[in-house]
Amino acid sequence: MKKSILIKSLVVLAVFSAFVACQQEKKKVINFPTTDLSLENLIPRPLKIVATNSAFGLDKNTIIYTSQNSIGFPEVGEFLSEKIKWQTDLDLPVNSTTNPSTERIIFINQSDSTTISTKEGYDLYITQDSIILNAKTAEGAFRGVQTLRQIIPETSNDTLSENKMWLIPTGKITDNPNFEYRGSMLDVARHFFSVEDVKKYIDILAYYKINTLHLHLTDDQGWRIEIKSWPKLTEIGGSTEVGGGPGGFYTQEDYKDIVAYAAKHFITIVPEVDMPGHTNAASVAYPILNGNGKTPKLYTGTEVGFSTFDANKDTVYAFIDDVVREISAITPGPYFHAGGDESHVTKKKDFIHFVSKVDKIVKKYGKRMIGWDEIVHADVDTTAIAQFWANEENAKLAVEKGLKVILSPGKKAYLDMQYDTLSKYGLHWAGYIPVDTGYVWTPERYVQGINKKNILGVEAPLWSETVSNMDEVEYLAFPRMIGYSELSWSTEENRNWENYKVRLGNQAPYLDKMNVKYYPSELIEWKKSKYTYKTIDKD
Repeated sequence: MKKSILIKSLVVLAVFSAFVACQQEKKKVINFPTTDLSLENLIPRPLKIVATNSAFGLDKNTIIYTSQNSIGFPEVGEFLSEKIKWQTDLDLPVNSTTNPSTERIIFINQSDSTTISTKEGYDLYITQDSIILNAKTAEGAFRGVQTLRQIIPETSNDTLSENKMWLIPTGKITDNPNFEYRGSMLDVARHFFSVEDVKKYIDILAYYKINTLHLHLTDDQGWRIEIKSWPKLTEIGGSTEVGGGPGGFYTQEDYKDIVAYAAKHFITIVPEVDMPGHTNAASVAYPILNGNGKTPKLYTGTEVGFSTFDANKDTVYAFIDDVVREISAITPGPYFHAGGDESHVTKKKDFIHFVSKVDKIVKKYGKRMIGWDEIVHADVDTTAIAQFWANEENAKLAVEKGLKVILSPGKKAYLDMQYDTLSKYGLHWAGYIPVDTGYVWTPERYVQGINKKNILGVEAPLWSETVSNMDEVEYLAFPRMIGYSELSWSTEENRNWENYKVRLGNQAPYLDKMNVKYYPSELIEWKKSKYTYKTIDKD
């Protein structure tokens, strides 16, 4: 097997070397119009861009080669080919062993370049004849592919040659992410969303280099993940949702399908089982778990804080052990989110006891526990991660205890907050978050005393009390989620609202082609595209 891979790699290298030599010998040079790579509408903004003011002509004769003896690189090449076909209808071969007559090549190469400092970093070199994408890992190559996708123009220019060409500006891009963790959260518990809905969300997140999708799988209104050792969780607990709809749940096969699809896009799934509060759906299915002294009934409202597990019952911890074990077994990522917020009827000493025990269970199955910022009051290991959403003092205490922090401040990063008083969907308990307010803040300095070294990353949660289908989810998520991608990837000096809003307006062709029902904020001058669809107006 290794010998076969080596032979294939040598063939690719030989073909690529011959191509380069051929290009050097060519006397005919196409004089492309001047194009400026630094003016491209890239989101998130790369670390460094150097323009050389010419163009690479992407056409039907372009070929794609990759490092073949490097894990994941051929698959990244295939992904790029699929997306170029989706964008341009060009069908480009990947790692073809034939020697076609061609003028241009895209080479996705595993590299140990010192300019690439992280597993997600990449260098992109674009000349008239070739595009070379260097990365240490397939994950880094995949992030670079998203940059390349964004600089392929919407329409071709077929006046320079016999074939239609999509002119890509030449130059060099050096890029590394600012934060390790760049996420979005989707609440599938209060309203249920299908596997296909989640996959579409993943497609859009990946385009903007988001690397984590946090799924809020359980709440008072519904339990959405099959637990084979406790089948009534979904049979009963998954039977409804906010407003009394039909609810639904993911079988473990469904969940594995989502996880695999996310992995193809180098996105880590973070499963959340919220506890000890937000647990009514579980207690209806198994009343033995209930700790609030009331007979549980299915709940379809939106008020919070009335439910709790019994923190002093061994059966409860046996149940949690089963749940964490089954979900962890089908979740390859390093994290398990255990909730911990708004446990208003759980006594403080019981809450501390409960969270501490859950942290140990999560560690037992090889995961790092993430919890909402309230968990810092329990005795948790320093490997645990506090997700700051409401209480700055909790976030500061997390840092004092040596925990990393994920920033999700409700006043800035909650996607379920209304844009303004005219917004059709969303809430406003944390205030209104128009597109500029969502972008104009500095994660590195948002909480006094919490510095970049303390921050794992940024996540934008979308709670689903007021939305019941993906059109409505997209209305709340986009375009704000695009801004959070830049806040978490790009360095502070590369973030600027006046520049960003222009680049954001030029994302319209991609969003339209993806049929994303984004909120057409009047703060943004949206580029008209050849793709048309009906947006959800704010009126």
